[in-house]
Amino acid sequence: MGMRLRRVSDADAAELLRVVTESLAHLRPWMSWATDDYDESSVAGFLANSKEGWAAGRLFNHAITVDGAIVGVAGADRTGDSVEIGYWLHPAHVGRGHATAAAAELVEFAFALDGVRRVQIWHDEANVASSGVPRRLGFTEVDRRTPPREPAFGNESGVDVVWELTR
Repeated sequence: MGMRLRRVSDADAAELLRVVTESLAHLRPWMSWATDDYDESSVAGFLANSKEGWAAGRLFNHAITVDGAIVGVAGADRTGDSVEIGYWLHPAHVGRGHATAAAAELVEFAFALDGVRRVQIWHDEANVASSGVPRRLGFTEVDRRTPPREPAFGNESGVDVVWELTR
């Protein structure tokens, strides 16, 4: 069966909470939302935001699954003619190509949306592992931004690296 993407749903709440909780130490240095107080209400908020985003045609969160089990999340966030892709994985599933495969699938998804001309991936300069995904998919580094969009925290350097792929 392998890696698959599917739209997140309310039925995923318990499994998402477990996967996030097990991944907190791995995610905390890079994801501002990955805190020790991440709980059922956090998942409910994420799922509500996901549902609203799909309905509005602007945010498309997907569960990354392997053999039917959730191992992470990948999202496509649309602003005008641009879509930004983001992703995270449970640490037991890092280094197996799942993030790259999920991002590749979301690139196709994004370019199928009417009017989308470019897809971007942003990550902190210190998050070297995240740079491998856009590099493997043929994205071009187009910018390094200081200060970053959001205040640096954890292991972040405070420099946003912006990668882009155009239609």
